[in-house]
Amino acid sequence: MAKTNNLQSVTSLYSKYIIETSKGRRLQKNGKIVNPSTINTYKALLMNLEKFEQLSGKAFLINLNYKYSKRCFDIEKRNYKKFYLNFTNFLYQKGCTDNYVGVLIKNLRSFFIYLNQAKGYSTGLFYKDFYIRKEEIPVNVLSMSQLKFLITDADFEASLPNHLHTTKDIFVFGCTVGLRFSDLLVLKKKNLNIIDSKYYIVNRSMKTATDTRVKLPDFAIDILLKYKTKSTYLLPIMSLNQFNKNLKAIGLLAGWTNAIGKERSKRGVLKELKNNGKTFRFCDLMSSHMMRRTAITTLLNNGMPEPLVRKISGHKPGSKEFYKYVQYAETFLDNETDRVFNKVMAMA
Repeated sequence: MAKTNNLQSVTSLYSKYIIETSKGRRLQKNGKIVNPSTINTYKALLMNLEKFEQLSGKAFLINLNYKYSKRCFDIEKRNYKKFYLNFTNFLYQKGCTDNYVGVLIKNLRSFFIYLNQAKGYSTGLFYKDFYIRKEEIPVNVLSMSQLKFLITDADFEASLPNHLHTTKDIFVFGCTVGLRFSDLLVLKKKNLNIIDSKYYIVNRSMKTATDTRVKLPDFAIDILLKYKTKSTYLLPIMSLNQFNKNLKAIGLLAGWTNAIGKERSKRGVLKELKNNGKTFRFCDLMSSHMMRRTAITTLLNNGMPEPLVRKISGHKPGSKEFYKYVQYAETFLDNETDRVFNKVMAMA
């Protein structure tokens, strides 16, 4: 039986873990500080742990000085299994999907590794039985014709109110340079290099700390010149929520209302999600994520070699995230090949 002073609640220990990470006392394996977006996922896990603890009426206690015996092993294994099942049940009942639950459980496993390796506690390896579910989310991107429409259709642009006009410009620029929204809106004049009348965006990703350098086409340069002010930022500042809301309105006005649906898995079972009881349309799923995905797939679909696209996108070689864009592009090229040869056979 564990001594009382060896037992501490997961919420109290995880709170300390977040504090140490936020203050830079806990670093990544490469010695870099943990970025704020990752810390936000830690806080989301803590919030869910606290809510789960509140609803269940008791805390999950971690034995910090676990010593093996058959009896203790059986007890601890049951406790961890029960906690995992009850906690994940709680998350799924809230409506969480496999990917979100997987992120939280992955963070929880990392926390136990930290307790054992960095703090010197002996909790046992029961956390390794915490299964991490993951699903492949479909890649939703603009087609080349849709992107061209936003770039070139003067009548549509003139019909937009100012706030949607600005959002469209930011979106088109993002679909060109392939930056994440968090990187795009903090671009400053120092990120713009002009060499021999050629414009380049040079940036270091906030998330991955990778450097990118992208040559701008004329339409992207025109967007920057349109918003050239005394501000140190290259583009207008806008909140992410407002940006995503505006994008959906733009998609609706553009007539992109074809039903495409939205499915997510829970415990490995696909379930269709509804938008106020209706099937999701293309415009409903437009968001800031579409910018980066559109930029990457557009480059791949037009024949740019993968290593060069990765250099622009900031993905590392072997990146699983990048590979799904390659798969999407290959599917697109396969469909185009079928279309061409079907046309040839029809002419025979």
